[in-house]
Amino acid sequence: MNRLRLWTTLPCTLPLLLTACAPVEMYYNAGTEVSRLDADLLGCQVAAAQDVPVSNQTRREPPQFYPGRRICRSDGSCYTTGGWYEPGDVYTVDVNAGLRGRVTEQCMADRGYAQVSIPRCTGEKARNAIPAVTLVLPELTPQSCIIRNQDKTWQIMNSSG
Repeated sequence: MNRLRLWTTLPCTLPLLLTACAPVEMYYNAGTEVSRLDADLLGCQVAAAQDVPVSNQTRREPPQFYPGRRICRSDGSCYTTGGWYEPGDVYTVDVNAGLRGRVTEQCMADRGYAQVSIPRCTGEKARNAIPAVTLVLPELTPQSCIIRNQDKTWQIMNSSG
């Protein structure tokens, strides 16, 4: 029973575990206050939304045809059932999302930020960390890692061990 429970819950928990281990992608400019980063990012996102507004388009997957089947009775007589189409799923896509993202990236670059990938702290480093909140973005080193706090703030650590 426990093995069955594991396999039925694994598909739901595996994506959560993988994202919990994935590096954090973020805009970064060492020495910048996190509050300034947040304000700059919001300003760039608002400007990008004004310059490249949402443009939703409704689309449909292609229909799927299911051919009829030939069915034969025990007396040797056969007949064919009719085939049918099932319409494709309808979905909405914002065709400007990619461009809006590039406009945001350019705006942040103009303000001195670059996109970085910071690995998550693991093992002893994560267990021994004294809970804190990063208020100013430190210089990144090869030992830098990041911890997500319970209140959704971040702690960037540079020390080893």
